Amino acid sequence: MTDKTDRRCFLVRGVLGAAGIGAAYTSIEENILSAAVEDGSASTDAAKKPVTDIAPGDLPCGKIRDVSLSRLFIGGNLIGGWAHARDLMYASVLFKSYNTEAKVFETLELAQACGINTIQLDPACWDPITKYNQSRSEKIQTMVCVPVIADKTQMSEAIKRQIDLGATLLYSHGGSTDSHMMNGGSIDVIGQMIDLIKAEGVPAGVGGHSLNMPIACEQNKLNPDYYVKTFHADRYWSATAVENRKEYDWMRGNAGDRNANNDAMWCNNPEETAAFMETVDKPWVAFKVMAAGAISPRHAFPHAFKNGADFVIAGMFDFQVEMDVKIAIDALRRTDDRKRPWRA
Repeated sequence: MTDKTDRRCFLVRGVLGAAGIGAAYTSIEENILSAAVEDGSASTDAAKKPVTDIAPGDLPCGKIRDVSLSRLFIGGNLIGGWAHARDLMYASVLFKSYNTEAKVFETLELAQACGINTIQLDPACWDPITKYNQSRSEKIQTMVCVPVIADKTQMSEAIKRQIDLGATLLYSHGGSTDSHMMNGGSIDVIGQMIDLIKAEGVPAGVGGHSLNMPIACEQNKLNPDYYVKTFHADRYWSATAVENRKEYDWMRGNAGDRNANNDAMWCNNPEETAAFMETVDKPWVAFKVMAAGAISPRHAFPHAFKNGADFVIAGMFDFQVEMDVKIAIDALRRTDDRKRPWRA
């Protein structure tokens, strides 16, 4: 794995922090992370039980089909170490140095103690989750992404592999879905994937960064159980200027063009996204809500929930979990002006 960012997951929010709004808080969290790696506390004893003042049930849940899911998921980049870090080349190495297996277990235990019951997961990251769940009576649920594969037999095999590993929900990998649609792939392949997942008795979702994805699914009357769609505001300094935004620009290497999207934006049209999702009666799991660390969760979580998201995925370090959950709880209590009905 290269040190450079993988476009699936996000890290820089870890450098911004759950309660941080400016550069001052950024430096505090960088210091915590660096100090833990240097003094070895990143490998703390996973047997220690987490302590939190968040009461059971404080973090609300919703349902996708018959699966009860906390409104806030923890992001799987915790395990994979993938990081959207703009052009900060050290970020992924620092992330992986901090998040040892023991630290991952400790973070997941804290997340569950705070009410988070689901992790978004890439298939490459099963090993620690399998080990974690095998050693604990209270398992963490998994929403696992799978690649879009045109060949029906291969797609079916890929789906069954993830279910055999213990996937609670399955959805099409956002980057894979974007690539398929960007290159003129048939919408029927997406429909086939949905049908194959449902045939296994597992909730089936479609993921993507482009608004074209849910629009095409709805227009073609596909019937996923839920959508996994990026959603974040565009009021941060590294956001691509409106006049320079192009569909699928997050999929392209734009290093030669300083005006283009260079690993800094994943929802080019937040207002249009919110407006369209108001018309959709499927649950919506929003990701990249903090624009990979460019937006504080204090702003990102209320923005996502008030504008229609039913669930939010957030990548978190252990020292962010409790505060992030508290922010989510507060945001969920302040959704009186939400226009979109809760769909889960």
